[in-house]
Amino acid sequence: MKIPIFYGWWIVFACFTIALYVSSIIFFGFTALFEPLVREFGWSYTQVSFAASLRGLEMGILAPVIGYLVDRFGSRKLMLVGSVTVGLGLVMLGFTHTLFTFYGAIILISLGAGGCTTVVTTTVLAQWFRRKIGMAIGIMSSGFGAGGLLIPFVVLLVDTYGWRSAVIVFGLGMWILGIPLSLMVRDRPEPYGLLPDGDTFPLETIGVEQAGGASGKSFRDLLRVRGFWCLGCAEAIRFMVLMGVVIHIMPYLATVGMSRTAGGFVAAAIPLVSIAGRLTVGWLGDIFSKRVIMASAFIAMAAGTLALHAAGSGVGIVLFLVLFSVSIGGITVLRGSLIREYFGRESFGRIIGIVMGCAALGGVVGPTITGFVYDTTGDYHHVWTWFAGCLFMTVMLVVMIGRKPSEVPLSVTSEKT
Repeated sequence: MKIPIFYGWWIVFACFTIALYVSSIIFFGFTALFEPLVREFGWSYTQVSFAASLRGLEMGILAPVIGYLVDRFGSRKLMLVGSVTVGLGLVMLGFTHTLFTFYGAIILISLGAGGCTTVVTTTVLAQWFRRKIGMAIGIMSSGFGAGGLLIPFVVLLVDTYGWRSAVIVFGLGMWILGIPLSLMVRDRPEPYGLLPDGDTFPLETIGVEQAGGASGKSFRDLLRVRGFWCLGCAEAIRFMVLMGVVIHIMPYLATVGMSRTAGGFVAAAIPLVSIAGRLTVGWLGDIFSKRVIMASAFIAMAAGTLALHAAGSGVGIVLFLVLFSVSIGGITVLRGSLIREYFGRESFGRIIGIVMGCAALGGVVGPTITGFVYDTTGDYHHVWTWFAGCLFMTVMLVVMIGRKPSEVPLSVTSEKT
C-alpha cells in the first residue's frame, strides 16, 4: 500500500523552489551586477552598496509589518502578491537610467521579496511542523543555498547579453515560477483534517506549546522576554557581516588578483556550501541544545571572516567557504526553530518579523560601511578584522538568551509565580 506524502512536505518544496530562485537573482546574484552598474553609470561603490542595503528592506522596516500581515492573512496570499511584485521590480530595473529610478526598482523588489521569502515561508512551516521543524526549515532554507547553482548562469547571462536584458528575463522567470508555486501553499493543516508533522492524533499539543513559552502569554508579554532581544541583537550583527561580505566578495577578490570568472564561482560556492550547515545544523538543533550549537556556529563564522585575509591562496578560500558558509546556513535554520521552540506558533510571524527587522539594521550598515572603507582606504582588510570581532561578541548574546521555560526547574518557576 502506497503511503501518501504529508502535504506539509509539498509546501516545503514550493518554499524551497521560490527561495532558490529569489536568492540566486536578488540576494547572492546581486554581486554580478555590481561592476557593470559602476562601469555604465559611473556610480561609486558606496552608492551601489546602498542599493543592496535598500534591498534588505524586506527584512527591515517591512519585516515586522509582514510578520503581522502573515499572522492575519496567511502565507498563501502574501507569497502570491510578493511573487508578482518581485517580477515587476526586476522588469522595471531593466529600464532604469538614473540613480533615483534604480533605487525605486530595488525598493519595489524588496517589497515583493518580503512577501515570498523568509518571514512568510518560515511562518507557514511553523504551522505545519513542530517536532520536525528543524528539518523542515533546513530543507526550505537550503533553497537559499542552492541558489548558488544559478550564480554562474547569472554571471554568464549578464556578461553575454548585458545586465538590462538579464534582469528582465529574471523578472519574467519570477512570474512563471512564483505564481503557481504560491498557489500550492496552504496556511494551516487543521482546516484540511491534518495535524503538524503529519501526526494522526494530537501529541499533548497544549503541553508542548506551554513548554515552548507561548501558551498563556500575549504578544506584548513575549516582547519583554530578554532572550527575544538577545536573539535580535545577535541577528543584527550576523547580517551586518553577511551582507557586507556577500555584496563585496567579487570586488574584494578582484583586488587580490582573482579573475571575475573565478570570483563568480566563489560567490556561488558561499550559498552552496551553506546547504551543509542548513541541513546538518538544523538536524542537530532538533537533538541538542540550540543555544550551544548556535554559539559554536557564530565562533566558526568569525574564524571564516578572518580567513578572508588569506583569500589570495587556495587554503584561505577553502577555510573561508567551509567556516563562513556552513555557519551562516546553520544559524539561519536555528533562528526559526529556536523561535518555534521558545515561543510557539500563534504569534510566530510577528516574532520572527521583529527579529529579522533587527537583523536588517545590521544588513543596512554592513554593505554600506564596507563600501565606504574601500572608497576611503582602497583596502578591505580592516573591515574583515572588525567584522570578526563583532561576531565573537554574539556568543555572549546567545548565552544570555537563557534556557527555555521547559528547562527551568519547577521550584524556580514556582518562586516567580
